Amino acid sequence: MSRWQYFAKRVLLSVPVLLFGASITFLVIRAGPLDPVSAILGPQGDPQAYNTIKRQLGLNQPLWQQYIDYMVNMFTLNLGESWVLQPDTSVYSLVLSYAPRTIWLGFWSVLIAIFIGIPLGFYAGLNPNTFSDYVASFGGIVWRAMPNFWLAVILMSVLSQSEKFFFGFDWQNFLYATNVTGPPPLGDLTSVDGFTKALKKIAPAAIVLGSASMGNEMRIGRTAVLETVNSNFIETAKAKGVPPRSLVWKHIFRNALIPLVPIITGEAFLLIGGSVLVETVFDISGIGYLFFQAVKNGDMPLVGSLMFIFILLVVLINILQDFLYTIIDPRVGYDGGA
Repeated sequence: MSRWQYFAKRVLLSVPVLLFGASITFLVIRAGPLDPVSAILGPQGDPQAYNTIKRQLGLNQPLWQQYIDYMVNMFTLNLGESWVLQPDTSVYSLVLSYAPRTIWLGFWSVLIAIFIGIPLGFYAGLNPNTFSDYVASFGGIVWRAMPNFWLAVILMSVLSQSEKFFFGFDWQNFLYATNVTGPPPLGDLTSVDGFTKALKKIAPAAIVLGSASMGNEMRIGRTAVLETVNSNFIETAKAKGVPPRSLVWKHIFRNALIPLVPIITGEAFLLIGGSVLVETVFDISGIGYLFFQAVKNGDMPLVGSLMFIFILLVVLINILQDFLYTIIDPRVGYDGGA
């Protein structure tokens, strides 16, 4: 099977997943407490206006008709318009407006998890039962155990009063005068000042969002290195006189990365779900914050469209995961066997 045939097979297999996910989303939205008509009218709305708006929105149609319309719209990428938050504004416009902040947050969260969690895990695995191993392992467990929303509140409180905790160091006036909360300024990332301002603004939220992933990757990385070091092929390589540097980089690290691939890609969904809480606490106004506001205000089209986008992203990331497997481990074949 060629690479493109494998890609086509994975895409076809993802269609039932999308159908199931979109169907569950529709049922949860329609069967849940969301009431966009009441949100539009407010607490003083009269029953006659309620029925009129309900008919205009098509909510009086049979449930099966609403389901068909929803599925057709989603799979033709007709995401519709917002009903409550910003009436008559297309979902595409809202996503394009809010997504850059979430992408900026997710980018730095992933970098923190990968470039801190994995190296610390590999270092601990190469130096087992040492003081550094105990510190790294304990730190990974602690970071993994702390809920994102709790850590976000604590970090926001500490940085808001950083002079009391860091011997006079004022985080809010460090480099640039900024508040701990608020959306990052992404208008001028090409200049040093603009990039630094945006980085400083997003740093606390990125640390919180990447912390759980960092702890998990640290723990799995340590275990993967220990298992690889104790493998028979490593002992054989040592007996053949392979230099220690080549042994670590070409054999241990590469094989230890294999179990980390699903961990790294699987964290994407946690980042999406966690961003809802973290963006709300830090007032970042990204996709997570938009989703939270849409649910709170009963904006059905916006909630359904964002859920479909989240499901689509997870499916695409899973396909990417399979490709990464074949790149990191050549023994993995496109037919599913070694």
